[in-house]
Amino acid sequence: MTQRAEYLAALGLEDWRQRRPLVAQPADPSPESPPRPQKASCAADSWDTVGGEVAGCLRCPLHQTRTSTVFGVGNRQADWLVVGEAPGAEEDRQGEPFVGRAGGLLNSMLRGIGLAREQVFIANVLKCRPPGNRDPKPEEVEQCLPYLERQIGLLQPKIMLAVGRIAAQNLLATDTPIGKLRGHVHRFGSAGIPLVVTYHPAYLLRSPTEKRKAWEDLKFARRVAAGASA
Repeated sequence: MTQRAEYLAALGLEDWRQRRPLVAQPADPSPESPPRPQKASCAADSWDTVGGEVAGCLRCPLHQTRTSTVFGVGNRQADWLVVGEAPGAEEDRQGEPFVGRAGGLLNSMLRGIGLAREQVFIANVLKCRPPGNRDPKPEEVEQCLPYLERQIGLLQPKIMLAVGRIAAQNLLATDTPIGKLRGHVHRFGSAGIPLVVTYHPAYLLRSPTEKRKAWEDLKFARRVAAGASA
């Protein structure tokens, strides 16, 4: 079984076959391709500064119940930024977003479109776990979202992938259902960064029949990213 087939199998799409041509897909990056030039970082900020502020943050009551803050992980020169809702119990223990079964499925989803976890940057709207994994409160998002916005300013991604309803609605300041947000190119911030919405891996583990829709979202995001890179 090829590596690509293994990842499609993890998504529950082992029997997937293309029946008609899609919109032109970008070729998988060649190992011989020259490295991309590094992006210019924001002169007024730094990863160390933001990371230090997140680690010691007392802006909302969530600091009273956290084990650790979850700053984000990945390539700080990445073109792709994956944004989830908030840390769960395992993320709170390890200090890293998207670990455990949901993280494994996210890795498979990314691999399915030719991206390793190490090639993207992964973060959450909230840096601390809400007790009981409840939905973030508006005031918590209000206090925490500026950290993510600063990360975005430093990263300057070419595309953002919002995974899950909570992340998508908070990033886009909307209460539109996720089903209506999927399949469209949204824009984030003053830079108008393309943003694509898909389902959260934890939801897909509970609702495996939706994995095919997530696969379509990923292919769509890949086309959007290719357009942004052109």
